[in-house]
Amino acid sequence: MKKPLGDNEMAKCAFIGLGVMGYPMAGHLLRKGGHQVTVYNRSSARAASWLAEYGGRSAQTPRAAAEGADFVMTCVGNDDDVRAVVLGAEGALTGMSPGSVLIDHTTASADLARELHMLCLEREIGFVDAPVSGGQAGAQNAQLGIMCGGEQADFDRSKAVLDVYAKMCALIGGPGAGQLTKMVNQIVIAGVVQGLAEGLNFGKRAGLDLEKVVSVISKGAAQSWQMENRWQAMDQVKFDGFGFAVDWMRKDLAICLGEANRNGARLPLTALIDQFYAQVQARGGKRWDTSSLMDLVARD
Repeated sequence: MKKPLGDNEMAKCAFIGLGVMGYPMAGHLLRKGGHQVTVYNRSSARAASWLAEYGGRSAQTPRAAAEGADFVMTCVGNDDDVRAVVLGAEGALTGMSPGSVLIDHTTASADLARELHMLCLEREIGFVDAPVSGGQAGAQNAQLGIMCGGEQADFDRSKAVLDVYAKMCALIGGPGAGQLTKMVNQIVIAGVVQGLAEGLNFGKRAGLDLEKVVSVISKGAAQSWQMENRWQAMDQVKFDGFGFAVDWMRKDLAICLGEANRNGARLPLTALIDQFYAQVQARGGKRWDTSSLMDLVARD
């Protein structure tokens, strides 16, 4: 394994997946970090838009993007999407060289992280599972929380590039620990948003000025990121055009519930809120922000 990057040392990076998160993250690597960046995206139009905004290079396949890269970042939808861009004849792993590091920012299963770690180990390639938290705004402002799993040496080598778009980046444990930590994150968020929806709706029906309410309770024990960033949309019962989509939250909660079935953790509230999100989907809210739990209590 190569040594961690030194001060002002530039790396060759490949970034695979230019969604609402990956697009600005890849941009920070090039513009803020000064690294060489080659991107790949299934939609060539999206890649062309990124090139027009940031420069850099694009590749026609994940393998081509990964060739010669020190670090390969993936940020796609789910386990199957990760396998599609990493494995196979045109997958990124085929193009990577010994000593390079694969960093997966996708929110995926811990089982997949462990699988990729073993496949990388066979090729003398490092691996870090590194899901992120902070939403679209966190990605755009380079203020993400990055929870990592993997070997210490792989993390140490990767941290300098991860810090380019991180507010906080930490190694939690071995392979899969990053994904397990992201599950904790999503379980907690689901409960917070449901409580916030019920509290705000209660306040409105009681005739309170929610702006004044939030100005006070957000400075006390009820404070949360969700409250400070989502209360206005919840007050207006408007949830489209921003944030983290309900479809993606249900994907994440399915991963959480599946892992809980294996490790014996009881998640009764999470299971209930997952069904509330299913009701939001049935109302046409598949792409609404997760704060749309408010719709269920405000409109019924």
